[in-house]
Amino acid sequence: MTELMEWLAERGVTTVIKVDGDRMAERRAAWMVIVSGGQLGEDSFFRTDLATADACLDSLLAHLEGKGLSPFE
Repeated sequence: MTELMEWLAERGVTTVIKVDGDRMAERRAAWMVIVSGGQLGEDSFFRTDLATADACLDSLLAHLEGKGLSPFE
């Protein structure tokens, strides 16, 4: 995950990954990822709240692919 965050930062993208202990205790979607800016463009704000870090990562990767960015190329 840190490699992906560094890759995004090199492209001017701000990334936040968070886990919320209160949400987890309530059995709600505790993980959140936010990305914005840089090569994603001005109107690029993306946020997802999901149950696991892996689910957030998968959602983020799908979003990046939709914007024409892939850390795997």
